[in-house]
Amino acid sequence: MFTHSIELPGFASLPLLESKTGRAHLHGYYRDLISLGKEHSIGVILESPTWVANRDRGAAIGYTPGQLIDLNKRAIAHMCDARDEFGDLPTVISANVGPRADAYSPSEQMSAEEAEAYHVEQITALAETHVDMISGYTLAYPAEAVGIVRAAKVFKIPVVIAFTVETNGRLPTGTSLEEAITQVDAKTDGYAAYFMINCAHPDHFVNVLTDGPWMKRVRGIIANASRCSHAELDEAEELDNGNPNELGQQLAEIRRRFPHIGVLGGCCGTDMRHLTCIVRAAKAS
Repeated sequence: MFTHSIELPGFASLPLLESKTGRAHLHGYYRDLISLGKEHSIGVILESPTWVANRDRGAAIGYTPGQLIDLNKRAIAHMCDARDEFGDLPTVISANVGPRADAYSPSEQMSAEEAEAYHVEQITALAETHVDMISGYTLAYPAEAVGIVRAAKVFKIPVVIAFTVETNGRLPTGTSLEEAITQVDAKTDGYAAYFMINCAHPDHFVNVLTDGPWMKRVRGIIANASRCSHAELDEAEELDNGNPNELGQQLAEIRRRFPHIGVLGGCCGTDMRHLTCIVRAAKAS
């Protein structure tokens, strides 16, 4: 979106749904992803622009609860239309659910019970659509992830949890990936389909990936192009798009070490150049 000079208030892509131009940008994004999948005969997961479409984050950019329910549903319908139009390969519709507070400095942490009660509002709206799964992205502490998993379980919808990490490979709250994943599984009877790491450069977490049992639950990496910390990215005025070829090779190497990882993608600073390099490197490995 930065390359198109589009402002995203509060990091929200949700407003794109409200204009013809915005919807065209989203439609093009889905088209390009599905086209890349077709070219390489691989499946695609489309993530909805609903990362901040929960009550508190939505209110901060001017949306009422009723408007958010409507936009959550419209987001999934828009994605389904794109899948129907471009189709011809496995395309999963994922409803993206983000954290209640700032993902990178969660000053107040909810209990698992509070998190479930909070996130069930958005997930209830999403459950009334043709969504294939819920994906909790950029989560910073285990209790919120537990709440999201429990809320999805109420509706028997598959759910994926993606934790973010700092440059030391730990969650912003200091918890290790192993501890976070183990806690979520223990408190949800292992209901999550799998776990991912997102919004971090491979250099930030590759050294904490081990051969322990918890690692078998990590099946996806959605990486940043930039090596900058979250704090540095937050202050940046220019896009740091890193090195697409290098990023592709790094993710391919992680997949060689852990062949069970089947979902690869791009987060901050990435575009179709990065995704193309990731696919080519992974297929060649």
